[in-house]
Amino acid sequence: MLSSDFSIAYHYDTIFTEGVFEAGNTALADVFRSLESPSPIRVLVLFERQLLAFYPDVAEDIATYCGHYPALLLPALPPVPIDGGEAAKDMDVAMSLCHLLLQARMCRQSCLVIVGGGALLDAAGFAAAIFHRGIRQIRIPTTALSQADSGVGVKNAVNAFGKKNLLGVFAPPLAVLNDSRFLRTLPSQQIAEAAAEAVKVAMIKDADFFAFLQEKATAIMAGDETARQAMIKRSAELHVRHIATSGDPFEWGSARPLDFGHWAAHKLEMLSENRLSHGVAVGMGLLIDTKYAVLSGLIPEAVFQALKDLLADFQLPFCSAPLEQRDSQGQREVFAGIEEFREHLGGVLHITLPTAIGRKIEVTEINGDRMEQAIAMVIAECGEGQPNSNQA
Repeated sequence: MLSSDFSIAYHYDTIFTEGVFEAGNTALADVFRSLESPSPIRVLVLFERQLLAFYPDVAEDIATYCGHYPALLLPALPPVPIDGGEAAKDMDVAMSLCHLLLQARMCRQSCLVIVGGGALLDAAGFAAAIFHRGIRQIRIPTTALSQADSGVGVKNAVNAFGKKNLLGVFAPPLAVLNDSRFLRTLPSQQIAEAAAEAVKVAMIKDADFFAFLQEKATAIMAGDETARQAMIKRSAELHVRHIATSGDPFEWGSARPLDFGHWAAHKLEMLSENRLSHGVAVGMGLLIDTKYAVLSGLIPEAVFQALKDLLADFQLPFCSAPLEQRDSQGQREVFAGIEEFREHLGGVLHITLPTAIGRKIEVTEINGDRMEQAIAMVIAECGEGQPNSNQA
């Protein structure tokens, strides 16, 4: 028998900055400088095409920035615009990006810089992770949701066969740079998207953060930049800390506390054919699982009401239509999300439920009748036009 036992240490920084592509901002250049490469590193920059509506000079700004650091950066091509949004999380898109990496002659020592929202970060990160068995990637998230959650993590995936994130890898980035300037042009709905994930992590990990969100929700939605940045930074911190300290960054085990509310959320996104955004679906999933926790005697009704009120303060809509979809047996189609989540976890079901604001447990069984009751109650209490109607 031949035994192998080795480990690899991972390290990456999540850097909070402003004006990442301004000449005087060295944050991105410093990431490359830290590699101590004897020659300039071949770089390809992808940016989300939708950014052009708000930053028409973004490609020129990126190219100019790279030109300021010729000893560090060797652009493989001019910055490339790529369509973002959930449609980007597709295997055909990932393959087209791999072809682009090939055309750019990217190698294992090269670096892909991805500037965009969570979906583009996912798809391009996936392409980078499988090209040449993995090239380095730097993420520059441009949405509040990606700065607060998905963009600061280690997951990369695309949707396939009607399943959310079915095909993917774990690939830690070289660095993440959160540029607060991108937040200023976001509509309030996208701020609410980030708030959903912030509320999620506060519900299970940080009662003080939940209280902060209760206090600052109105200001955050009114455009208070200081409060917005505090929300995003604390949410990102809690997500990154869990990845670094949970002992299971690549999720070999079955417990996934950061997926609180997500068994329903992912299924609702698919049932709505992605008309429901991720943040809206997460808000709905939080309500469902928290109501189930109430019915299970784990928490008082007051906790559900506090959550419901907070989601309302963040103007997160509620759409009952995908919850009302039923299969040929008359069962809500969303229930299939539980089995799909079990398969995603590795066959052993673990659902995170709150036991108080800031605390949680994992349960390995779900009572179907009780969950049906929870969903019916949430629909009745959070009907269209209340927290969490409209279309994402």
